[in-house]
Amino acid sequence: MTRNAKINTLLLLVVAALAVLPLALGLGDGKEEPFTGADAQAETAIAEIEPDYEPWFTPLYEPPSGEVESALFALQAALGAGVLAYYFGVRKGRRQGAALASAAAPGSAGEAGEGAGEGAAVPAARES
Repeated sequence: MTRNAKINTLLLLVVAALAVLPLALGLGDGKEEPFTGADAQAETAIAEIEPDYEPWFTPLYEPPSGEVESALFALQAALGAGVLAYYFGVRKGRRQGAALASAAAPGSAGEAGEGAGEGAAVPAARES
């Protein structure tokens, strides 16, 4: 097993533990809504501390239902994951391209510079 495979396996186990352990340990037992979000918890805490508190602004968009709100939240998370995956994919591609170019270059960078303008380094990499 390679080092990356070990790290990926460890990360998957940690994610699975984070998802399962709160349920298995019963961390939400005894609460009306066991796993509410931070917004709902903050609203409850504010209502307990200052019962006469009135919000000083209203949201620009209020989703018509909790399901729509959850769908928008999931869409936001998916877009964020896509942006991160694209970023890491581009970084890996650039690193692999640089490694391929340096492996294809015969000798030092000075020699590669002489033939690079004529495209001599790229065909050598494709032949191997």
